[in-house]
Amino acid sequence: MTITDLPSPNFNDRKSPIRFVVLHYTGMETGQVAIDRLRDPDAGVSAHYVVEEDGNVLRLVPEDQRAWHAGVGEWCSETDMNSASIGIEIVNGGHDFGLPDYPDAQIAVVIELVQDILKRHDLDPSAVIGHSDLAPGRKQDPGERFPWRKLADVGAAIWPSLIDKPSDDVEGDLSKIGYGLDAGRSAVIEAFQRRFRPSAVTGEADDETRRLMRAVAAISS
Repeated sequence: MTITDLPSPNFNDRKSPIRFVVLHYTGMETGQVAIDRLRDPDAGVSAHYVVEEDGNVLRLVPEDQRAWHAGVGEWCSETDMNSASIGIEIVNGGHDFGLPDYPDAQIAVVIELVQDILKRHDLDPSAVIGHSDLAPGRKQDPGERFPWRKLADVGAAIWPSLIDKPSDDVEGDLSKIGYGLDAGRSAVIEAFQRRFRPSAVTGEADDETRRLMRAVAAISS
């Protein structure tokens, strides 16, 4: 993995230790448009890294600085997610541009980058989340086509096994996993499904969703 520095002016000092890695899609028509925006001082947004479709990695903000990628949200009771996380933008048009598949070469480098970050910061795979996890109802990235299971298979994220007993405390298990509940039950369930049951993003806690919730809560506890 080769990392090219392409500095963004959009950062400030961290206010807390690094606890999480947040994965995003760029959600714009081209990668260059997204990169230009992430480096535009008037835009007020940035990320630590951008991974392009061919696997090229750009470092926009040093890890010891606070990039502006997460916005309003919460995970594991942390509300200043910009301070507590490293943000990785993955070039992909997202829902506004057809939610294309992520190329294998790109995902291979995302995995390598995430593994490196986890190792250097002594973080567990459960520290790796999507933007939609911390901002239910507001964000959808990296989207239903992001291959979370591939990351989990090599210790770069978590993935549950379906278990026999469904959750009997949906809000409690979602909270145990890390979700904030302020966006409302349906929005948070939808965020959970987008991550762990992408074939059925309905916002309804059906039996399979509740089984998965129970399994993920067990991993997270």
